[in-house]
Amino acid sequence: MPGLQPPLKSADAPAERAGRLERYMHAHIPLVAQMQVKVADFDGSGLKLTAPLAPNINHERTAFGGSLASLMTLACWGYLWLLLEDEQPLHMVVNEARVNYLKPVSTDLEALCPPPQAAVLDKFRQTLARRGKARIGLDAEMLQGGLPAARYAGSFVVYRDGEV
Repeated sequence: MPGLQPPLKSADAPAERAGRLERYMHAHIPLVAQMQVKVADFDGSGLKLTAPLAPNINHERTAFGGSLASLMTLACWGYLWLLLEDEQPLHMVVNEARVNYLKPVSTDLEALCPPPQAAVLDKFRQTLARRGKARIGLDAEMLQGGLPAARYAGSFVVYRDGEV
């Protein structure tokens, strides 16, 4: 249900958590620095990442499709990182992804991963606690002028050491 705030154990404000995510991504994922990714917002509507068009441009002077897919993947991965930050150490990997490009993006990139349904989150957390690994589907959109320019559906696997 859109608008649900993810259950956060940390007492930190969402902006503080978002800042930690941005620093972590820049320190550990080289592509994030190349794309100049920023964490724009983290609230009840989900996680929003942005990146300027210039370092992500293609020969047609629009956003490179790989940059769109990467930013939407990072938005979903980052949402999981924030959701599970207090439960580290965990491994989080994308298992499967599908992108539907709706129209060229000619402005700065803006990807939004909204929270999944509460029941989906509950089942995911219960499975992770019980088995030490779990899978969750997350969606994202690339927005241009507030409207979808691309849609992403990904499956992510989260596991503890020794649970592959």
